[in-house]
Amino acid sequence: MAFTVCVLTPALKRDQYIASYIAGEAPVTGHDVMDEMITKHDMPQRRVIAWFVNNYTRPLDWIVDEDATVEFIPSTSPMGQRIYKRTLGFVLILACARVLGRKVILRHSIADGHYWEFENKAVTQSDIDKIKTEMNEIIRRDSPIVREILTIDKARRVFQRQSEPEIAELFVRANLDPVEVYRCGERYGYFCGGPLASSTGCVRMFDLILYEQGMLLRFPNPNSPEELPELKLDPSMGKVFFDYAHWLQVLDLNYLNKLHHRVTEGRIQELILIAEAFHSQSLGNIAEDIASKPVKVVTIAGPSGSGKTTFSERLKVQLMVCGKTPVTLPLDNYFKEREDSPKDETGEYDYERLDALDLDLLEDNLTRILAGEEVVTPVYNFITGKKEPGKIIKLKPSDVLIMEGIHGLNDHILSMLPESSRYGVFVSPLTGICIDPHNRTSTSDNRLLRRIIRDYRTRGKSAQVTLEVYPKVIRGARQYIFPYRSRADAVFNSSLPYELGVLKPYVEPLLHTVDENSSVFSEALRLLNIIRFVPALNNDGIPNNSVIREFIGGSCLDV
Repeated sequence: MAFTVCVLTPALKRDQYIASYIAGEAPVTGHDVMDEMITKHDMPQRRVIAWFVNNYTRPLDWIVDEDATVEFIPSTSPMGQRIYKRTLGFVLILACARVLGRKVILRHSIADGHYWEFENKAVTQSDIDKIKTEMNEIIRRDSPIVREILTIDKARRVFQRQSEPEIAELFVRANLDPVEVYRCGERYGYFCGGPLASSTGCVRMFDLILYEQGMLLRFPNPNSPEELPELKLDPSMGKVFFDYAHWLQVLDLNYLNKLHHRVTEGRIQELILIAEAFHSQSLGNIAEDIASKPVKVVTIAGPSGSGKTTFSERLKVQLMVCGKTPVTLPLDNYFKEREDSPKDETGEYDYERLDALDLDLLEDNLTRILAGEEVVTPVYNFITGKKEPGKIIKLKPSDVLIMEGIHGLNDHILSMLPESSRYGVFVSPLTGICIDPHNRTSTSDNRLLRRIIRDYRTRGKSAQVTLEVYPKVIRGARQYIFPYRSRADAVFNSSLPYELGVLKPYVEPLLHTVDENSSVFSEALRLLNIIRFVPALNNDGIPNNSVIREFIGGSCLDV
């Protein structure tokens, strides 16, 4: 029976799409359709790594045998980059098993790369050389990566044979039957975030370097899609990652299957109390450090969904314990009048940019406040888009000004403050429990889940709207926040090891409301595929000053 494939391809040098139609009599794959488009329409291949079929993300060997609308996914796109990273990770897993017979474990992201370790053994430079040589050989052979559907019992046996019982156990916990897996040669891989590329030759650009006790697998990023970005390692950030990973290891909470064990053992409340005590201890240490120095201004920065507001409110309390009197000054109150705000390339207001703030007014107010003057600070009305008179600030000798906002560590902001009396803090949920040895929960996903819930609860925004604007938020964070985090005197990891379980009952129904025809439908599915492995937890035992309360509600703080 004849069918039609409607191909949506980005028009060259334009943002809109053009549609091309291909009539078919026999089933076709993405490779077939792409070859025909290149031949008939001179379509640039643009390093295509996968495709959307009726808005579902599929590998290029996916077979279409009825009417469909498809769109190719270049490796340079956000979705394409995720597929690239997963595929490259599978190549690393293959190489380690083949040349060293070692089990390799994905821990967290760091410096535009993924940090991997061996189980119970430090990585050596000799290991790196052998692995990298084998990875290049696997990529050169362009071996097929085959998608297979296995029954849950067979999938369990496969991964148990591969010495990956944590993965096998999660299939049971999530009642995942059948299971979608990927195979290259005799080795199987499971990746819950979505498909892999159809062959190993799609991930030619990478590097592997020795780092700490493990190795750093590097790949292109959104700011450098066609080449590896410059390696910028921040020792202070690295310390946070490794300290937290060690803490999770002490708690025996490396993977989600261990969180399931806590549920069945009735020990979730214990975990909540331990996690919140860890936050309190970290806050106390930062407050004591501030109090021990001649600090007059604390600047707090971090990306959207990091919990900056809760952190600043709790830091106020801790500073009071240390004998200081804190006064808050939110940077969001210095937004320009809406009609004067900068716009992005689509003509929409861009509140992520530094010049969205009235920097002249901010500098004037800070100069006068630090000089001891009484200043009427503004408050921004997000409904009218205008600044209104806010609270009056006059610093006394023991007072500490706390400035909180995404640009709190920006050089332009810091230049307004005396270097000898300022203190910077970077806040973000930097790392958490991994799903299994080969699947991690990313910090950006963690923040996104928090934001979806908060946007719906406090602003009436649907999950679809939040997902649509989030790429701009991520782009803004890369441009205006992350480059300045090294300016921080302290880093606060706002991640909580139990939080995904608490977020799940709130965010899951919201993600299910995303329209199947929406451009973010595949992103909603990706998030749903991740949280399906998380045990749902109630919020009864969570303290009312917890950072998670900023998002789910019930906070006793002014958030």
